[in-house]
Amino acid sequence: MKKPSVCILFGGVSPEHEVSLRSAESVLNNLDHGKYEVFPVGITKEGDWILYGGGDYSLLPGGAWKDHPGNRRAALSPVRGQGLLIFTGDGVIRKPIDVAFPVLHGENGEDGAMQGLLQLAGIPCVGPNVAASAVAMDKTLTKLVADHAQVPQAAWQLVRSRDLGPRMESTLDRLEARFAYPVFVKPAGTGSSVGVTKAMDRESLEEGLRTAVEFDDKILVEEFIHGREIEVAVLGNQDPVASIAGEIDSGAEFYDYDAKYLTDTSTAYIPARIPEDAARTVRDYAVKVYKAVGCRGLSRVDFFVTYGENRVVFNEINTIPGFTSISMYPKLFAAGGMPYPELIDRLLELAMEDCQ
Repeated sequence: MKKPSVCILFGGVSPEHEVSLRSAESVLNNLDHGKYEVFPVGITKEGDWILYGGGDYSLLPGGAWKDHPGNRRAALSPVRGQGLLIFTGDGVIRKPIDVAFPVLHGENGEDGAMQGLLQLAGIPCVGPNVAASAVAMDKTLTKLVADHAQVPQAAWQLVRSRDLGPRMESTLDRLEARFAYPVFVKPAGTGSSVGVTKAMDRESLEEGLRTAVEFDDKILVEEFIHGREIEVAVLGNQDPVASIAGEIDSGAEFYDYDAKYLTDTSTAYIPARIPEDAARTVRDYAVKVYKAVGCRGLSRVDFFVTYGENRVVFNEINTIPGFTSISMYPKLFAAGGMPYPELIDRLLELAMEDCQ
C-alpha cells in the first residue's frame, strides 16, 4: 500500500523564520517516517525553495540545512495534480503530494498566502483555510470577530502608519486620553511577540509605535490586563475540542520573543494555576473564538485570567502555533494523553478529512 506523501514546509520570508526552523525540527523528528513519504521543503529568507536532502534535522535551527549537498531546488505547482516540482539539472521530477503541513509562522506562511497556494494546487493543508488564516493573523480583525462573538477582551485602538510622523504628537495625545499606562503596542500582523513592546510612559509609547510600524502598517494599542497568561490548544474541524489550560510565567516584563525562544526565564504550568470554573470558561471561550474565526485543524487560543477576580480576557489566536520542543500546543495535548507523534497523525488526518 502506498504511503501518504507529506510535504513539510518550513522557514519562510518572515520575521519568524528562525522560529519556524525550530518548529519544523521537532515536527520532522516526531513524524513517523515509516508511515509517510516525507518531503521537507525549506524556504530561505530570500524566498528560494529547497527540498532538504539530509536526514539530520538538527541542522535546521542553525541554518546549516541550506548547504547540504543532497539539496535540490523545488517548488509547489499551483497547477492541480502536479504537486511538488523537483529540479534536477535540465529536468523536472513531479511528486504528487497528498497533504501539506505549513510549519510556517507569520507573514507569507500563517496569513493565508501559503494556504491560497495550496488551495489552488488542490493539496489538503494542515490548519485553517485562507480566510480564517488571514483574519487570525490580523489582530485588529480578530478583535472585531471576538467582539461580535461577545468574548471579553482588552480595550484596544487601531493606529496606522499615517498616524505617526507629523501626526505623532496628536496620536500620542489621543492614546493617552483613552488608556492609562502601561499599554501594549503590537504590529497587527506578526506573531511570536515580534515587534511587541510594553509602554510605561509617553516616551516608550512613541518608541513602541516606531518599532511596531517597522513590521506592519497597522498597529494595535491595547489595554494592559494584570493577570496570568493562559494558553489553550484547540484541535478539530466540525467538532473542535480544547485541551486543558496551560499557564506561562514569563519570568520577564512580558512573554516576549526572547522569553519564548532565546532564554530560559519562562516556566510553563500544566494545568494552569487557576480555579476550575475559570479553566472551564477559558476552554469554552477558546472553542467559541475558534469557531467564530472559522478555524479548522488547529489553533492555540491565548487568554489572561486576572489576579483576584479570575476574570477571563481573550488575548489572541494563533493558527500555526509553535511546535518547538518547548511549545505549549503539543505539550498541552501530551498532558491530556495525546503524545506528539499521535498529534501529528491526527492533524494530517484532519487536513485530509474534507477531501475524502
